[in-house]
Amino acid sequence: MTATRVHFLTDFRYVATVTDSRETACECPDLDLVKVSGAYDVALADLIARQNWPRVGFEAEHLSVARHAWLVDGLTKRQRGGIELVPTAGIVETCRVRKDEYEIATLREAARRLSAAADRVFSEVSAGRSETDIARAIDSCIHQAGFSRPAFETIVASGPHSALPHARAGERTLSEGDLVVLDFGGVYRSYCVDLTRTVSVGPASPRAREVYDAVRRAHRQAIAVIAPGRSRFDIDAAARQTLADAGLGEAFGHGTGHGLGLEVHESPRIAPRRPDVDPPADFVEPGMVFTIEPGAYLPGWGGIRIEDDVLVTDGGAEVLTDVTTDLIEV
Repeated sequence: MTATRVHFLTDFRYVATVTDSRETACECPDLDLVKVSGAYDVALADLIARQNWPRVGFEAEHLSVARHAWLVDGLTKRQRGGIELVPTAGIVETCRVRKDEYEIATLREAARRLSAAADRVFSEVSAGRSETDIARAIDSCIHQAGFSRPAFETIVASGPHSALPHARAGERTLSEGDLVVLDFGGVYRSYCVDLTRTVSVGPASPRAREVYDAVRRAHRQAIAVIAPGRSRFDIDAAARQTLADAGLGEAFGHGTGHGLGLEVHESPRIAPRRPDVDPPADFVEPGMVFTIEPGAYLPGWGGIRIEDDVLVTDGGAEVLTDVTTDLIEV
């Protein structure tokens, strides 16, 4: 990318896609297509050398040491005096943090579809079925809802497994009294949405209801404090303090939320401030979309997580997903 042009490198497999006028006429009219017939790095070095640019930025978080060394050597051979490669960080990601009208409309529709699929998802949970069997059924529900694919590997974690925040669905068979964490999402028109609910197989125990109610209060409290100019650290603290007041502070070890967009995990990060990394305050702004997903995880017993997708608006927050947060007994 330059100030005036986008040079897009691709090979014969995708030339027809990017040159189709329906794809490029309105979305990227100034795209300069560079056809690659061999190695991409060779084509990239040739392009840079032809343009005679003295300084070229690269994304430091995405270029390996080996490729950087090759480019330095290749550019030195192609252009007398070489070219200065300048590391950059967060340029693209920063532009993506606030969604435009098209992106918001897409995420709203994606959240609507995911919410509609939730009822079918809950009906797939029953005693005697394995976690993997239910996960496959959920993936089918996601496709039926119009998503191109799941946004991540679907999580079905039952009984003691539900105490693992990122458990993988296994062969464990659900039993009466199990808590089951269902974490699933989809990709709709390239944008990701994400939803988590925890259900009980049969009647929930008094302890399950107690922990569930605490997590739901934390979820509600975090959403209640979202507003432009509010620090993302304060949003996390609202959920974290609620669980701490319920005696579950140590049971909540992950962040309260993560950004959504072209990736299922992107900025902003709704989590405690890291003094050695984060600024003193980092405020949310209208157009940001992220999850709110507090949880409580008690090893050997089980865990509970409730997750929704929210949009920061001029006046506060709009919850994009629309699924009951009542404890569902199946």
